[in-house]
Amino acid sequence: MLTYPIQLEEDEGTVMATSPDFPELTTFGEDRDEALLRSVDALEEVIAGRIHTGQDIPSPSNGEVGVGLPTLTAVKAILYQGMRDDGVGKAELARHLGWHLSQVDRVLDIPHHSRMDQMDAALGVIGRKLHVSAPART
Repeated sequence: MLTYPIQLEEDEGTVMATSPDFPELTTFGEDRDEALLRSVDALEEVIAGRIHTGQDIPSPSNGEVGVGLPTLTAVKAILYQGMRDDGVGKAELARHLGWHLSQVDRVLDIPHHSRMDQMDAALGVIGRKLHVSAPART
C-alpha cells in the first residue's frame, strides 16, 4: 500500500538503513534482510512520532529498494495526512463520526489495533475511500 525507499550501506560488518523520505530514520541489521526488516519497525516509529508531534507524513518517493508498511499503519498514515491536508481536526472528525475524542486518538495511534471498518468510516469523513485488492495467484 505505501512503500518507502530504503537506502542500504555496508558499515563495519553491519548494514545501515536510511530513508530519503524520513531523514530521522536510521537502523541497522547484520545483513541486508535484517536491515530491511528492521526498517519496517523504524518506519512505524518515525510515522508515530510525526503524528505525535503534528508533522507531515510524506508520500513515498522512488527508490531501488523499498519496504512496505503494514496495511493498518499505511491506512492510519493516509488518514492522518488526509486530515492535515484537508484541515480536519480530531474534534471535527469525532463530531462527524459520533465518536469520543479518545476513539479518534486510538485510530491515529500506530500501535493500536484499530478495526478496519472504523478506519474506513474515518477516511470517508475526509472524502477518501478504502479499496482493498489482492493479485490473483499464478
